[in-house]
Amino acid sequence: MHGAIKKALAGGVVTALATAGSVALAASGGITMDDVNMSPGVTAVGQSIYDLHMWIFWICVVIGVVVFGVMFYSIFAHRKSKGAVPAQFHESTKVEIAWTVVPFLILIGIAIPATSTLLEIYDFDDAEMDILVTGYQWKWKYEYLTEDGENVSFFSNLSTSQTEIYNAEEKNEHYLLEVDEPVVIPVNTKVRFLVTANDVIHSWWVPELAVKKDAVPGFVNETATIAQKEGIYRGQCAELCGKDHGFMPIVVKVVSQEEYAEWIEGKQAEAAQVRELMAQTFTMDELMERGKAVYQRNCLACHGANGEGGVGTAIKGSAIATGELGGHLNTGVNGVPGTAMQAFGGIINDVEMAAVITYQRNAFGNNMGDMVQPIDVFNFKKG
Repeated sequence: MHGAIKKALAGGVVTALATAGSVALAASGGITMDDVNMSPGVTAVGQSIYDLHMWIFWICVVIGVVVFGVMFYSIFAHRKSKGAVPAQFHESTKVEIAWTVVPFLILIGIAIPATSTLLEIYDFDDAEMDILVTGYQWKWKYEYLTEDGENVSFFSNLSTSQTEIYNAEEKNEHYLLEVDEPVVIPVNTKVRFLVTANDVIHSWWVPELAVKKDAVPGFVNETATIAQKEGIYRGQCAELCGKDHGFMPIVVKVVSQEEYAEWIEGKQAEAAQVRELMAQTFTMDELMERGKAVYQRNCLACHGANGEGGVGTAIKGSAIATGELGGHLNTGVNGVPGTAMQAFGGIINDVEMAAVITYQRNAFGNNMGDMVQPIDVFNFKKG
């Protein structure tokens, strides 16, 4: 009789938990377990983490069912109304051995696979390529460290439009998770990411690639991944790095070996083109056209589409944009300490800096007539 009651109560616990879970899922819009559970992602390490998570989850479920089953059975079968008399015992050796040995065996059963998984997570050896990741407020810089010394670097900025951010337009599927320049890596290749930061602490996190590493100024942390499936994988800065923390997405594009080779070759060609542009002299129209694109990508969010200001000061009619050219260059290259104005000298190249300074001094009704050439920016930095 007692065995039947115990089984009924244990079954009741499981049924109650399942029913409560079903009600919660239904109330939240009919989502499934896959919508709320971890994802194994597209790496072997990610699968190991997922398997460890599920192994420990089911251990916890069994412990919960056993503990609550015994507790509910004891409450029901040995209640005072049935005349139950509490047993009197003190320092039972058997009980003390049981509650020491059983948890010890459970912890060993968890520790062995956990240690194995940790060794996988921290295995950064034999990487086939290295990428230096640097966090800035609020963007990421990626530098591909190639064996031939022709390193490729670029900044990856949020590309979600201001109209979506300020609710003037419907938000798309990848709202705040889209960038102008994704990271591109080849499939089935061990990639080591060297993660650091330029200003404050950030955190580089892409769940499906099983990577999450703090970016700390002055330190270089390591993490690695081997993506086993081509596709686009999205992440975010996982550290509260300032008021625009939510505008710092990460997009990693995993492609075939052939497509990656073509992409890196194109990037190296772009870098060579920039070096050639450094020696050129541009017309006012060329500088204005290029400068407008740079302004919209890097300056618009703070200084406004028409230079009217907002988060940052106005460009239109400002003392900087209509004042001494050297002062304007100094602000663009070195930033303004203690403010949100970053030092863009290390963020955009000299061609872009020359163009955007020229644009700011001649757009929005400023009409200063000044032209800045790339060599002027180079000499300013050198001096």
